[in-house]
Amino acid sequence: MTMRENRLATKPGTDEPGWLTTGERVVYQGRMTVVERNVELPDGSRTRFEVDTSAPFAVAVLIVLPGDEIVLTRQYRYPIDQWIYDLPAGGGNLGESPIDAAIRECEEETGLVAGSIEPLLTFSPNPGRSSWLVHLFIATAVDEGTADLSDPAEQVRVVRMPLAELDALIRAGGIVDPTLLIARTMATARGHLPSL
Repeated sequence: MTMRENRLATKPGTDEPGWLTTGERVVYQGRMTVVERNVELPDGSRTRFEVDTSAPFAVAVLIVLPGDEIVLTRQYRYPIDQWIYDLPAGGGNLGESPIDAAIRECEEETGLVAGSIEPLLTFSPNPGRSSWLVHLFIATAVDEGTADLSDPAEQVRVVRMPLAELDALIRAGGIVDPTLLIARTMATARGHLPSL
């Protein structure tokens, strides 16, 4: 194995080389951050690739209340020009743990403090373009807290919905947020909720 092949290998002992980053620059920074990276491909050729590095990570919380009632958020999503149901969620801060970010985002968006919270899944929402992961949690006990909706672009409506109604919306194609769909699936897989 050559030095270059060794630097490009993603896992020791595999023959699946990755790309080597040789430089980068921020090409846009606003509500999101886009970095252009200079990369060397396994065959030695070079190219540039843009990556969304907007947050160190993101979090989302599926809140399940007694009686199989789900707490959702309803927000206008400008890129798709649509009001959608989704989960209390947001970006994590540098130095913040995913669970602390999840508890913070839950209270900021819903006014509820997660008292019993556990991880469901960590996944990449867009592995072809973004570098950050989403840490998905489930909360099964909450206390009253204080919502903080000081960002004018975040007009969050809190919705309490019976699980049967959510499932009917999913079956009808009325849920477009992938994190909510993944949370519903993982809650079933982990035994927290009945099958869809």
